[in-house]
Amino acid sequence: MRFTRAALCAAALATAAVPIAATAATAASIAPAALPLVRDCDRPGPWTIGTKAVNIRSKASAGSTAVGILYRGHRVTVHSSRPGWHYITDLTTGVKGWVSSAYVYREVRMCLD
Repeated sequence: MRFTRAALCAAALATAAVPIAATAATAASIAPAALPLVRDCDRPGPWTIGTKAVNIRSKASAGSTAVGILYRGHRVTVHSSRPGWHYITDLTTGVKGWVSSAYVYREVRMCLD
């Protein structure tokens, strides 16, 4: 009688432990997927001027009035884009206008995991 009672208790404990172990393994495999997919190093960097100097224009055309100038390495905020042009704000002076997209680029960052 004692042997059967001990065997039944051991079987019951083993059966109860299997779902807990499976749940822990399942939770461990789900946890990395729950992390955010976009990290700071995955996000593109700020917009930067990539030529010696470029004019900020009042309209998206080369013939429009120049309202400011940007130099190499200067950082800007791009609000909208049209084919060949970006509407920007100069972060230093606050001047808004259009800049040719040929001279503005975005830094690319990479995560090294």
